[in-house]
Amino acid sequence: MSGSAAVATTIFGLAMVATLAIGVLSARGRDKGMAEWSVSSRGLGVLFIWLLMAGEAYTSFSFLGTAGWSYSYGVPILYLVAYLTVGYAVAYVVGPALWTYAGRHGLLSIADMAEHRFRSRPVGILVAVVATVFLVPYVQVQIQGMGVVVNAMTYDSVDLNVAAVVSFVVAEAFVLVSGLRGSAWVSVLKDVLVIAAVAFLAVWVPLHYMDGYGDFMERMVRHRPEWLTFPGHDSGGLNGTWFVTTLLLNAVTISIFPTTVAGYLSAKSPNALRRNALLLPWYQLLLFIPMMVGAVALFALPALGNPDLALFRLVTDSLPAPVVAVIGVAGALSAIVPMSVFMLAIGTLCGRTLLGGGNGSDPRSRARRDSAPGGADDVRVKRRSQLVCLLAGVVALLGALFHPDTLVQLSVLSYEGLAQLVPLALLSLFWRRLTAGAGVAGMLTGLAVVVGLWWTDNDPWHGVNGGVLGLAANLLVAAAVTYGRPSAPVTAPSRQSPSPEQEPA
Repeated sequence: MSGSAAVATTIFGLAMVATLAIGVLSARGRDKGMAEWSVSSRGLGVLFIWLLMAGEAYTSFSFLGTAGWSYSYGVPILYLVAYLTVGYAVAYVVGPALWTYAGRHGLLSIADMAEHRFRSRPVGILVAVVATVFLVPYVQVQIQGMGVVVNAMTYDSVDLNVAAVVSFVVAEAFVLVSGLRGSAWVSVLKDVLVIAAVAFLAVWVPLHYMDGYGDFMERMVRHRPEWLTFPGHDSGGLNGTWFVTTLLLNAVTISIFPTTVAGYLSAKSPNALRRNALLLPWYQLLLFIPMMVGAVALFALPALGNPDLALFRLVTDSLPAPVVAVIGVAGALSAIVPMSVFMLAIGTLCGRTLLGGGNGSDPRSRARRDSAPGGADDVRVKRRSQLVCLLAGVVALLGALFHPDTLVQLSVLSYEGLAQLVPLALLSLFWRRLTAGAGVAGMLTGLAVVVGLWWTDNDPWHGVNGGVLGLAANLLVAAAVTYGRPSAPVTAPSRQSPSPEQEPA
């Protein structure tokens, strides 16, 4: 092992120890109930909510895929900033509404909300299963992203598989002990390093490889103009139509993403979520830095074999080992934090709804829900959720080690698949007449459209994101079933309006 590799590996090891310590110690003095583990007893303030939800947005993809897309395609990567920013505008309304509804009824996930809204445990189970299927690929993507980052930052001295196992162990260790609060505290370390790293790269890269931003932009306009206009360079149809439809779909979907909802429900109040929605778009400015670095690599590394390594190849080629290590640790933590929240969300969805008795109209379910934190039933549900959290991580780790392309291919479908939960998990709170049968029929139709388009390689279809077509079919079927046969309106348990202005009873 070279001297540079030894330095970088040592710094990485120390950072992982510090991450474990911060995550585990964050649980000291807290109650041991399910609500504390899954949503931090709904007690996080604006700063922690901001760091936690920003951590979910700035993942290992931000260091790898963002620079890689910029290198390969160009302007289509701007969809990332666009949909996140619009999504936070949607969250300004949706977040407080979901917080109020869930707080009033003691709910902890979108599966809980669907089950409670329709008074149907099968609906809750279906939502939990569908959400889990489309979340597991995200866990694997983060594990593999961590492997790529650590392998690059240590000058190939740490194997991809070893790095994947380390990321799994670190994330599972603190999330099993501390839950969402542990992820929030680790986000503090992660965001300090991310902001420092990208701010440095914003200055260093254009000055080291070019004569500043003016020279960079002049070269892009003169030599790479196809990277600056839709559909980008060799992007396979990622044109303006794809951009707009993807922006709209992802902006709505992120508002009910299980990990986003976990962030909503961990807040102290609806006002904390409103302030958070106003602050989060500023964080997206950091995403422009990897985009710029990927574009610079077009000129500095014109024959780069793997575009996803654009950022780290420039970093390792031009900076000393300690700086490389710090930037690498920022990238590694950008995988660990969202990975931990994804696994926790899966644990809450399945452990509580599938294995914990649910939250529907069954009196035994309500008694379990209302049991005191730390009581026998509450502890039992929490342990089952932790077991599911562990198993989901193991499945994703095995996929990363032995079938690295299988689940990653499914990650393309994740947003489009989760979008089909929007009517059941969100619109149903306001659409009182929507029945469980109509919502389920619509969701299954939408999923069939999405999977069919993907399977036949027709996504996007004439430039339109397949998820939008699926959601349109979803809503049409749900409306047709709801209004096609006369029936009494559903008596929703949310007769009190889920207005974000109201506080939970």
